[in-house]
Order: sequence, then C-alpha cells, then structure tokens
Amino acid sequence: MKDITFKETETLELKKSTAELKEGIISIAAILNKHQKGELYFGIEDNGSVVGQDIGKNTLRNVSKSISDHVEPKIYPNVSRISLEGRECVHVKFQGNEVPYFAYGRARIRVGDEDRQLSAVELKNLILKINKNELRWDYEVCKGAKLSDISDTKLKTFLAEAGLEYNGFENSLKKLNLISGDDVLNAAVILFGNEPESFYQNARLRCAVFGKTDTSFVVDMQDFEGDLFSLIEEAQKYVLKNIHIGMRLEGLRRVDVPEIDKEALREAIVNAFTHRNYYEYDSVNVAVFKDRVEIRSPGLLYGDLTISKIKTGMVSERRNELIADLFHKVHLIEKWGRGINLILSNEPDVVFEEVGTHFFVTFKRKIVEIPSEIGVENGDGLVDGLVDGLVETQILIIQLVKENPHVSKREMAESVGISTTAIDKNIASLKKKGLLKRIGPAKGGHWEVVGK
Repeated sequence: MKDITFKETETLELKKSTAELKEGIISIAAILNKHQKGELYFGIEDNGSVVGQDIGKNTLRNVSKSISDHVEPKIYPNVSRISLEGRECVHVKFQGNEVPYFAYGRARIRVGDEDRQLSAVELKNLILKINKNELRWDYEVCKGAKLSDISDTKLKTFLAEAGLEYNGFENSLKKLNLISGDDVLNAAVILFGNEPESFYQNARLRCAVFGKTDTSFVVDMQDFEGDLFSLIEEAQKYVLKNIHIGMRLEGLRRVDVPEIDKEALREAIVNAFTHRNYYEYDSVNVAVFKDRVEIRSPGLLYGDLTISKIKTGMVSERRNELIADLFHKVHLIEKWGRGINLILSNEPDVVFEEVGTHFFVTFKRKIVEIPSEIGVENGDGLVDGLVDGLVETQILIIQLVKENPHVSKREMAESVGISTTAIDKNIASLKKKGLLKRIGPAKGGHWEVVGK
C-alpha cells in the first residue's frame, strides 16, 4: 500500500500499540456518541508516524473481545491486519446507532481529536437529541384509529393542492408515510381525520377578544375543533374579523390593509400548529386585546433553538417532522427556516417569548384608516374618534345599525358570524362607551348610533 498521511480527527483515532487498548476503546465510544462510526489504528503514533504493531495469532481476537467486553451497548467492529509503509498495523472499523455508548462505565464524546467526559445534563441532552425521531408525536400510532376514521375527501383535496397523484386511498396514505402497516399514525388523524377531536382533546383552537389590555373584560370567546387545516383557517379569520381593516388605493382598486400584516399573521398561526407540543393537553390559543394580538402554542422552542437563534438565522428544528413535511407540500411552510424572517420583515415590532411552558408570538396593533364602507368618515353621521378602541365586531354592529336601526340581535349574530351571547357583550360595551343606545322597548323599538 502506498504511503498515507495520517492525522487524528473526530472520526479517526491513532494509537502507537495495543498497550493503549483501553484508551483506544474509550475513543471508540466517544466517536460513536458523536458520529456513530469511525476508525482506529494500532501501530501509528498520534503525530501520524507509522511505527507498526506486533501481531500474534490472538492479537486481533483479543482486540475484538476487549471492545465487546468494555463498550456498552455492545458493538461488533471489523478488526483486521493491514500493511502500511511496509509495517504491520491493526485496523478497527466500527459503527453503531444505539447512542449513548459507554466505555468502562463512562460516557464520553469526541471533540476535535480529544475524548471529553459528558456531564449528567449533557448525557441527558444527547439521549434526547439522538432519539428524538422515536419521540415524535406525529409518527406515533393513533390508538383506536382505523382507516375509516380518515376522510378520503380531505386526502384528495390535499393531494390536488400539493400537485400529487391520487393512487387510491390506502396507497396514497402509504406514500405520505401516514400509516405503518395496518396502523394509522397521529399525523393522519390530526390532518385528515373525520373527527380528530374524538381522538385528541387538544385538537382544538381557543379564541377570545378582550376589551382591555388584560383579560378582565371578555368581549367574545369561541372554541373550534377539527383538523389542522381548518383550525389554521379559523384562527386567521377570527383575528381578521376582530381587528381593524384599513385601506389603500392601487390605481382605481381598493385594497384592504389589516392593522397586522396578513402574511406575518398566517405564518405565526401555521407555526403554532406545526411546532406545538401535542403531548401537552392545552390547545393553541389566540387572544385579541385592545393593544395587541397574542398567539400562544404549548411547548417551548424545540431542540437547541433559542429566540436569539430564530431571529438572527434561517434555522429550523422541527418537533413534528411529518406534519411539517406535509405542510411544506402545500406551501404552508418553507423548508429553509424562512418563516420567522418573513414575520420580522412584515412586522418588525413582533415579540417572541417563552412563557412558562408556552411559546408566545405577540403582534402590536396599529391605528389604521377605517374603510368608508362601514360608515365612520366625517359627513356620514359619526364623529371623529368614534371607532377608537373598537374591535372589528363592534364596528360591524355599528354598520348594521346604521343600515337598519330595527336589526335584531339574531340578525346581527348571523351577519357578524358570532353567537347572540357575544353580540350582547359587544352591545353592552358599545352602550358603556356611549356609542349605541336602544330607543323604545325590546319589541317595536330600534337602535341608534350616537357620538361621544
């Protein structure tokens, strides 16, 4: 064999002779913990000089047995005789995926060309990192679920949007990695289930509007159940319905401009459902306050991500890899971790926080121009500042009253899309602000919009 230049690396260890067998075995375990494979030579000094190794009839067997005896979990390396620069050496090639590996009862990890002992915390994090695929909720089997619990219609809609061919119900699910043998995975049910909420109590979205900057005054509160695609749509619709919508002109066209950028809002909502911890019982929560909108998802940032990392680099650690992959197929998320950058570029004042066991995304609400169609301009009977501090639901109620002073609460609820109880709360708020009053009895009377 021609001359080779040897240098120790994170996957290559050099030992002068088998007199350093114990140290070599320690290096094997350290390399396995970092890279899951590597090589070891006996007969080469650490400076790369080939000095050779005396090899008797039991040398290779003894090396192999020592590795087997002192590395746990057990590995079965390839131990062979090799000639380098005319000298005999022992070559050990090894691999293993059952991390962590211990040598002589201790766990170490390769750092450069050194073997550093792991602390208890480092060992715990190593176990979680290496085995995280086995701990993914979306890859687990949904207990009690059958193929009949999956909607063929939802599946076909998804495939059409993704530009993928429908090859029959079961075959299509297999191609998307949504079933394992005869078992249905969690991702299949939460995305395409007929009734995901019957399997998961946390397959829900909770939304609320608060009349102040805290939770002391509830204007509206609604819960939604269903698959993730429908919950994402409901979350976005709810926020846009309860914040102000301004406008701008592009040529002769009017373009609605919500006080929170639509793309940034949608990205935050999608992220909440993509990366949340589904082992947690809680739901994704959306809260609309007088001064802000909060999107709260159970679970802190995944892996070794920090708020600083997600803001400064296009990085992505996915708690639910299968869900994220399917969302990517229909262009709900990007694979290159650009989502946070998109949010920041459109809403630079957004705040990311980890609070308790939840991840918060908070958008500041802005003062925007209110469309003339809902009757808030001067000359239309309303005074300046009438809509200051009102949520979109209350503005719509004012519009309905101006169009028809005899409109009933039931008609308001149907038009706005909320319950009559929520209408009552909004009317109470408008009355308290001195913006709305009832003239005459409940039956036969009418509403009147007034100024401050």
